[in-house]
Amino acid sequence: MTSSYATLLYQTSGGIATITINRPDKLNALNAAVIAELGLAAARAASDPEAGGVILTGAGPKAFAAGADIGELASQTPLEAKARSLAGQQVFRQFEAMRKPVIAAVNGFCLGGGCELAMACHLRVAAETARFGQPEVKLGIGPGYGATVRLPRLVGRGRATELLLTGAMIDAQEAWRIGLVNRVVPAERLLAEATALMSTMLSMGPLAVATVLEAVDVAQETGSAEALTLEANHFGLLSSTADTREGMQAFLEKRAPRFTGR
Repeated sequence: MTSSYATLLYQTSGGIATITINRPDKLNALNAAVIAELGLAAARAASDPEAGGVILTGAGPKAFAAGADIGELASQTPLEAKARSLAGQQVFRQFEAMRKPVIAAVNGFCLGGGCELAMACHLRVAAETARFGQPEVKLGIGPGYGATVRLPRLVGRGRATELLLTGAMIDAQEAWRIGLVNRVVPAERLLAEATALMSTMLSMGPLAVATVLEAVDVAQETGSAEALTLEANHFGLLSSTADTREGMQAFLEKRAPRFTGR
């Protein structure tokens, strides 16, 4: 199933919604139109009964998203800049807070806002040709879409601060070494590998997947006591579901489970 957008491609197949930023002539730069449509696509995927998960990628071989559209940034006023930052943060948060797994399939340059978008996804699979960085300081500005929050959580404060303050670009293997990406694969295998990883997650109990995503997300924002209480609540609630009974029965009978999301 496909749907039409001006700057994106949205396709659902095999239980996976694939969202592709479709501005290859601009290295998939994130202008205001792309951000707005990403918000619409995220909302659609979250409620799409045909989509158990989302793969987010960029069109063409060169870029996932090579940052914000500098042409738009160059003429913005301070109030416009703050509004742009808040709008992007809200859209990226839609992907991060989704209770379906979201994988960024990073196919090339993943810089600035593009890297921030990838970090808002639950997992990142990178082509060997991918390049990552937060070069905002080279333009005399700072990140606006969450890098100062998400990058330290993923790679640690020291490494994050170095990347943020130098604007350095790193390759896919270095991104994997420091924990920025989960896997590095040959470019020609990127979507196939992302799809295989997603298919593995979609074969699990969907209620369990959703509650794990919620628990991990909440744990980033609360103290340990609150997060552990939520985990215990999930553990208890799931025990009343048909999926849990099916999963345990299938284990005892040494067969594959047939989850129904109930």
